[in-house]
Amino acid sequence: MTDTIEVPATPAVRTPPIFVVSVFTSAALVFMVQPMVAKLVLPLLGGSPAVWNTSMAFFQIALLIGYGYAHFLQKISSVRRQITVHITALAIAGLTLFPLSISGLAGEPSSNHPALWLLAVLALSIGLPFAILSATAPLVQAWHARVFRGQGASEPYSLYAASNLGSLLALLAYPIIMEPLLTLHSQRWTWSSGYWVFVLILASLAIMVWKRSEIPAGESTAAPAKTTPTPTWRERAIWVALAAIPSSLMLGVTAHLATDVASAPFLWVAPLALYLITFIIAFQVKPLIPTSGALTFQAAAVAACAATLQFGANAIELQIFVHLACFFLTALVCHTALVARRPDPEHLTEFYLCMSLGGVVGGSFNAFLAPVIFRTVIEYPLILALSCLARPWGKGRLTYWQISVIAVGVLAALAAALAVKQLGPTLSVKLALATTTVAVFLVRDRALFMLALMVTLLFTANAVGDRADVIQTDRSFFGVLRQTRTEVPGLGGEVRMLAHGTTLHGAQAKDPRYRCRPLVYYAPETPIGQVFTSWQAMSPALRIGAVGLGTGSVAAYVRPRDHLTFFEIDPLVVRIAHTSGDFDYTTNCAKGLVDFVLGDARLTLEKQPADAFDILLIDAFSSDSVPAHLLTVEAVKGYLTRLKPNGVLILHLSNRNLELRAPAMAVAQAAGGYALLQRHNKDWNTPNMWESSEDALIIGRSAAALAPWEADERWQKSDPTRSRPWTDDYTNLVGALIGRVKERLDE
Repeated sequence: MTDTIEVPATPAVRTPPIFVVSVFTSAALVFMVQPMVAKLVLPLLGGSPAVWNTSMAFFQIALLIGYGYAHFLQKISSVRRQITVHITALAIAGLTLFPLSISGLAGEPSSNHPALWLLAVLALSIGLPFAILSATAPLVQAWHARVFRGQGASEPYSLYAASNLGSLLALLAYPIIMEPLLTLHSQRWTWSSGYWVFVLILASLAIMVWKRSEIPAGESTAAPAKTTPTPTWRERAIWVALAAIPSSLMLGVTAHLATDVASAPFLWVAPLALYLITFIIAFQVKPLIPTSGALTFQAAAVAACAATLQFGANAIELQIFVHLACFFLTALVCHTALVARRPDPEHLTEFYLCMSLGGVVGGSFNAFLAPVIFRTVIEYPLILALSCLARPWGKGRLTYWQISVIAVGVLAALAAALAVKQLGPTLSVKLALATTTVAVFLVRDRALFMLALMVTLLFTANAVGDRADVIQTDRSFFGVLRQTRTEVPGLGGEVRMLAHGTTLHGAQAKDPRYRCRPLVYYAPETPIGQVFTSWQAMSPALRIGAVGLGTGSVAAYVRPRDHLTFFEIDPLVVRIAHTSGDFDYTTNCAKGLVDFVLGDARLTLEKQPADAFDILLIDAFSSDSVPAHLLTVEAVKGYLTRLKPNGVLILHLSNRNLELRAPAMAVAQAAGGYALLQRHNKDWNTPNMWESSEDALIIGRSAAALAPWEADERWQKSDPTRSRPWTDDYTNLVGALIGRVKERLDE
């Protein structure tokens, strides 16, 4: 009998914590700087989802450049030389951060080419540090693979989970901790200091890698022989596609929710956070959600999402849950499939380069191409359907059961589409739609047939869903504008409305008796209307400025000797409310001069002469996306200098999600003004749209300027002690959001 000699296994080498700390810190800095730069520059283009989508596309492009740099740096065979190059590049890029600031080389914001202007500003301001910093994660993983290959250490891909955890925590920390507690000046210095702390951390890692590097410094720089096959172009294309789908869906679901469901502050945080979580789960050694479970739940979610896509008017909370759950599970399925196809660590940087390219393809499609070729956010359901191709394709012939399911699903969809024309969206029609939804789920193991049923379901849901009487839909960089109509007997019949997403921006009656009567926010009974009618009684000629055009309702107050200037950022709004004749407040109702200034209101108002306006209306806060830079101490000081000594500034502060009265009152006092507040409640006995409830603050350069309204009991003295005033260096949208929640609980 021969004795068996057991050779002891090589003990596994534990990955040193410095690797985890390095990728975690670099990712945290990358995601901390994105909302910070947004706070610095994005308000100049308003708060529409397209602004965020464009900035996200820029950061994805910068990430691709960083990953490309990391990939080509790996062509240098010596790890030590790679370290030297990267540390030097980080230091050079860091020289631009004293502290982080926005470059003025691109000039003022452009309303005609906003995306190009935004890309140029971001590239000049943060492009180089961001790209070099983002290269750290793949580089550190590649160094880990080179140093510990064959030594039993854990796979370097697991470090990517730590990287995305850093990204997620930084993303959540900014609006919750940094923005409320630190001024923008402090944030910029904190981030710039954090960048240099990271350079020191990476230098510590570099010293360890330098010492443990298998390739001596003097060894030849010839590329080492490959030990694994080079990935095929087909495999690379699959990597790109699997990364592109979640990237596109992330921007698509953000735009859809903000446009058609429930626009709200920080709505972009949820999809981006879920996107990062899917990376964390997919790159774990033992994923928290098994692949089989993710596939099953994703099939149910994507079918439910497609079926309810056109029912956004009701059950808003359910809608948000369904869409976010569908996005999360779909992104997880794609990223899990991506990780399953990851190559040997030898090709790690190429894998990340293709993954980053996919992110750019998906993000750029939504940010740059879709707004040009689509009038609505159709890119979202389109990519949602294509995501079915990331699922198992199945093998062999279809079973009779599967054929029956497909046939029933198609017939039910056709029946629903035909019946809705005769019966409307009745229960039986919706049951037929539900049948198709179930069919989509039952063929989940056959990607091509699931895709076909998904397309059928989407078209059917569009026919069966909420049927708003839409006249026209238009889309620009700043968002989707929808013209609708409704019947209001008290206003003589048809009333046309203009909405930006879910926010009404004005209405006009078609009946000649009411055609030139300002409606909703601008009716004579509202605070805005009260100011205009009072001023008309005091002065035969008024110089008026209005920030935010909408349908141009306030033009109805313009008399022959009056002069009104609208300050509007979106050229499409000017075309709809003035040029096209869809609304004619500015052309047929105004009796005096009406003109327009395109661009960011704060910048364009600075070019107006001092002591120019009797009335200055700032009506940019009725939307759910608040350009906070228009409501700071510095901004209000600028407005007051453009008023005549007895002129009045009106701030329209109505908002469904933010309590803006408290910061506005504090700002008024800090800017040296005198303010009165009115919380107006509409008379429910009047016809629909005759007027609306709203909050408004009027501010004068002196107490005497407000004398005509101070005696009116509807106007109350403001309380500037309820909030810290917002400045260009400090805003607190989270605090305003919490304040609105408290109000709702008290109501």
